[in-house]
Amino acid sequence: MRALAHPRRLQIRQFLELNGPATSAMLARELGLNTGATSYHLRELASHGFVAEVPGRARGRERWWRAVEVDLRFAPPSAQSSEMRAVFDEMNRLAVAADLELFARFQLQRGDMGAWADTLRYSRGSIRITAGDFDAFFEDYIALLSRYAQPREEDKSPARTILTRLLTFPAPDR
Repeated sequence: MRALAHPRRLQIRQFLELNGPATSAMLARELGLNTGATSYHLRELASHGFVAEVPGRARGRERWWRAVEVDLRFAPPSAQSSEMRAVFDEMNRLAVAADLELFARFQLQRGDMGAWADTLRYSRGSIRITAGDFDAFFEDYIALLSRYAQPREEDKSPARTILTRLLTFPAPDR
């Protein structure tokens, strides 16, 4: 978890998830980082299985990297140490901030997206549910995403990455 609770590593992983494979030099240029730090963060992410080299794409010393699809599951907060909970909270804070920035960029670009601009959907609601039923609800949500997901292909298929976010928390007491 600590590997992902770093702002630059989250940026690198997010870029690879959204844009596909890239070299450390490309990532450094796109993200405004230096190549040495970018290479270090890529190696750290790779050591934890979050990114991997793209076989067959390397030329000389040039290494291409891709995001590895992982279903991250963490212990519930009640089972986390105070140190783990602090790292978990920071990771979530960084991820939500990145999501808000992506949404702001979408709003600026949506006029140029054609039919894809119509894929913005918003649902804000609440359900009454038991804590035990919530686990089943969450697993059904993950299964639904998996059912529709298409693998990233090198070809120019009409599929596009759609960002999905599910934020759940119990309503605070009055």
